Amino acid sequence: MSGPLAGIRVLDLTTVQMGPWCTRILTDYGADTIKVEAPEGDSSRYTGIARHRGMSGSFQHNARGKRSIAMDLKQPAAREALLRLVPTVDAFASNIRPQALARLGLDYQSVRAHNPSIVYLSMVGYGSGGRYAGRPAYDDLIQAASGIPMLLQRSTGEPRFIPMAAIDRIVGSAAANALLAGLLARARTGTGQHIEVPMFETMAQFVLAEHMQGRTFEPPAGPAGYARTLSRQRRPYPTKDGFIAALPYNDGQWRRFFAAIGKSEVVEQDPRFADIAARTANIDALYEMLAEELKHRTTDEWLELLEQNDIPCIRPNTLESLLDDPHLADVEFFGFAEHPSEGRIRTMREPSTWSETAPPTGRFAPRLGQHTREILAEAGYAPEDIAALIDQRAVGDQR
Repeated sequence: MSGPLAGIRVLDLTTVQMGPWCTRILTDYGADTIKVEAPEGDSSRYTGIARHRGMSGSFQHNARGKRSIAMDLKQPAAREALLRLVPTVDAFASNIRPQALARLGLDYQSVRAHNPSIVYLSMVGYGSGGRYAGRPAYDDLIQAASGIPMLLQRSTGEPRFIPMAAIDRIVGSAAANALLAGLLARARTGTGQHIEVPMFETMAQFVLAEHMQGRTFEPPAGPAGYARTLSRQRRPYPTKDGFIAALPYNDGQWRRFFAAIGKSEVVEQDPRFADIAARTANIDALYEMLAEELKHRTTDEWLELLEQNDIPCIRPNTLESLLDDPHLADVEFFGFAEHPSEGRIRTMREPSTWSETAPPTGRFAPRLGQHTREILAEAGYAPEDIAALIDQRAVGDQR
């Protein structure tokens, strides 16, 4: 084991996207993550494109480096086996609804009885103190609840969902931060605790930190909504032969932009664009003017001119061109490896770099139940007892 979290063990009862994203972060940093799966496996094994059933492309990335044990937790023998694992781990993470965990005898108090210093992370849709507590929650529902589709309606004319599971990853990242903070607190105090991370409240803060604006003040000093990011003109702009993302932002950048195209009078004489406050108040007009100018040269011409004047810009990628981005090639972000069962696959490294405790690399997503026998052996089960559990289908062996 290597990495900044080497020696940390996590019992991972998460499924789909948000929870596995959270525990993937800890795994990338070197934690030994024991992925507990139902006999049929995490549903994310089966979503999207796969070479072999149960090993989808997205699963390859969310589950890399984890160890899989398949357990039918409806069977008492499987629950007993899971609870025998609890004293061997530092953290317990789940996005199963608390009511279901309680019925299984895996709520915080029950788990804590087997390991008083455990850090127990609950990822839920809505905080337990509110009227929505216990409701099912998925990325699209939380996008809706936190106002994101209606923000897109204001900026594009149509309410839409973000075309990726962005909420699962935002909240999953927040949950990873919370779990790491809980582990740090335990290292300092010796005390474990229950941490609840709700999707709705996390996203309400995420959205409103930017868009509460005038409603921050009481009485309100103005409306909610940040005008710049809501502008219908805020988008990649067409050029003569494609698109460009260009963002003059501060006073100097706007002055250099208009000077470069021979229209310095725009910022020097028009009070609407004199400073950042005025530009924000007139952002639609400013971005409309920018869009009109960018139509008249090619993307390459604009990139050269804007970069010469130190104005932020970049060529927009497609999903396909992102895979060939030259910067990502420079930093060796992608690699190829031979998966034991899936053949040659494209991998992505953990993005951060470390001068001393570099995260481990080259670890693969597990097959369902791949590590069942070794994990149970670590919990003290004899080979014949493991075989008996497999025979009665309380646990599942490698497939």
